[in-house]
Amino acid sequence: MSLRAGDPRVARAVVGDGAPTAEALMRSRYTAFAVLDAAYLLATWHASTRPAELELDPGMAWKRLLIQDTVAGGVADVSGVVEFTAVYQDEDGRGRQTERSSFSREGGRWFYVDGQLGGA
Repeated sequence: MSLRAGDPRVARAVVGDGAPTAEALMRSRYTAFAVLDAAYLLATWHASTRPAELELDPGMAWKRLLIQDTVAGGVADVSGVVEFTAVYQDEDGRGRQTERSSFSREGGRWFYVDGQLGGA
């Protein structure tokens, strides 16, 4: 299933009262990367590590998200870790990006803090 800007499923995936878990935020951020929604990515990035701007590559088509591991990040937690692999297609062919991402919950909302490429 491919999501494109304007698809009503995109709005349900990236808009709302905030993700209930770190994994849910990771999934919504993946969707935002897929539809080039830099504003959402910046809004869900923790203020302590958020870049001033974000330039997304329109030539990269995100194909699949695989969650390998989660540590904490539940509805009662204040921090969490999600390890994932994102499969993409670009001008060089198919590729994979694996990352172990850290999340923090503040004021009842989850934020992406940072990530280690290659996983654990």
